[in-house]
Amino acid sequence: MIEVQGLTKRYGRTVAVEGLNFSVQKGEILGFLGPNGAGKTTTMRVITGYLPPTEGKVTVAGYDVTEHPLEVKKRVGYLPETPPLYTDMRVDEMLAFAGRIKGLANRDIKPRMELVAEKTAITDVLKKIVGHLSKGYRQRVGLAAALIHDPEVLILDEPTAGLDPRQIIEVRRLIQNLAGAHTIILSTHILPEAANTCHRVMIINQGKLVAEDTPENLTARLQGTETMKMLIEGPEAQVRETLERVDGVSRVSSLPVTAGRLEVSVEMHPGRDTRRELAHAVVSSGWGLLQLSPAGMSLEEVFLKLTTRDTANEGGDGHSEAGDESSGNDGAALAEQGSEESQS
Repeated sequence: MIEVQGLTKRYGRTVAVEGLNFSVQKGEILGFLGPNGAGKTTTMRVITGYLPPTEGKVTVAGYDVTEHPLEVKKRVGYLPETPPLYTDMRVDEMLAFAGRIKGLANRDIKPRMELVAEKTAITDVLKKIVGHLSKGYRQRVGLAAALIHDPEVLILDEPTAGLDPRQIIEVRRLIQNLAGAHTIILSTHILPEAANTCHRVMIINQGKLVAEDTPENLTARLQGTETMKMLIEGPEAQVRETLERVDGVSRVSSLPVTAGRLEVSVEMHPGRDTRRELAHAVVSSGWGLLQLSPAGMSLEEVFLKLTTRDTANEGGDGHSEAGDESSGNDGAALAEQGSEESQS
């Protein structure tokens, strides 16, 4: 559905994105992760057709964003971090306006509005002024506007930024329900959101791709070993000595948590599953085995491991992207909409 090949975007002598290659399959949710200034917003704007690439090729549903920008925009719904909403309009007026800009026939606007309002849970505020809504509701209205023309692709830039925990859960659930019917690229700084919502994650740093895989595979690859967490009732020195003798175990560490109770971390060689042997070693020694479960790196640990290298050298690229991200998402999206309106 989306193909990015050798994407490079320069602002003068500053390189915001360099040699980016990735693809997104139909119906997939791709999490787009990276520190501030990594090039996420720039990449998203190139995919939407708002910014031209300096080098490389980007296609959406088979259409090149440079050669067929209007065809791409017909198939893309874009929600910037700050939704481009007219705060003096009623919600239904805002959605009708967005529908006309996206080329919907007048007869189709009302049924599409009712459908996306139900899908984004804003039916009860359709007659309210946008400026009177909470941030959570404004975010939903922005998403409804991005969905109004039933796009094949959704580009969501920090869709839960600034929301409270309850609103984050609601928006996350909404995005999950949109998967399958829409191909989604989701940029986020909330790493549990990516782990819980996305089928695959892509991490970029200083404009370059540093990792791309499922959250589970990323943690397994970077950790390099299998780790088991155990809770054992027994003498610490003897427990460690016994577990270290189990075939396939490379390292054992322990931490007393209460009198006679230990929290034990057992690292195994890659590809080895020694759970049965570990359990047997504990039980046959007459100790209490209270817990035995796999442990892996969290997505936060993966993110930090991949993006904290050479941080002292990030200043140039970070400055460019930070300026780009703060240069007005509202204006960018409305300029894009205005371009479409003038073409229709």
